Amino acid sequence: MSTNTTQIEFKALSMMALRRRPGEVLDEVSQDGAAFVIERNGQQKACLVPIWCFLPDIPPSRVTAELDRMVDANEDYRIAISADREIQLVFREFSGETVVDVTVTLPHGYPNKAPVVAAEPIEAGCPHRWPDGTLCIYGALAAWNPGQHDVMHAVALFRRWIQHYSVWRRAGAWPKEGRET
Repeated sequence: MSTNTTQIEFKALSMMALRRRPGEVLDEVSQDGAAFVIERNGQQKACLVPIWCFLPDIPPSRVTAELDRMVDANEDYRIAISADREIQLVFREFSGETVVDVTVTLPHGYPNKAPVVAAEPIEAGCPHRWPDGTLCIYGALAAWNPGQHDVMHAVALFRRWIQHYSVWRRAGAWPKEGRET
């Protein structure tokens, strides 16, 4: 269930009015928080809403820097916004021949709050997961340091987790840190 309680009041705006004053309309949306339903030939076609309706409470400069770093590292991922307005980065990984989608969610308050990492499908009984099924990759939550860690740190940790998961699936035991079986 979403905890998002944002309410948006839309005003109708004809396509012709948008064409006549696109800059002014964009300023109303971005600066004043206005929201418009765009109509053409009497039919509703699209909407313009402020970006804050979709993005989480994370400094935009931090998001940009993190995404740039992932591009520089040639990371392949999909990006989405959850119903709770949290950024989700979805990576396709492999455990043996099984495709595992790993979702790194940047919660409101990131980077002061650690990313939440989930994977699916994961076999029942898999260790090193929290009761809600998310991956236990940081150890104690105190291991996340917002001044030193970022999404790429979470990516490295979940890839290590996937390696351990693959060993567990094959050998039936989670490897001890520093040893692969």
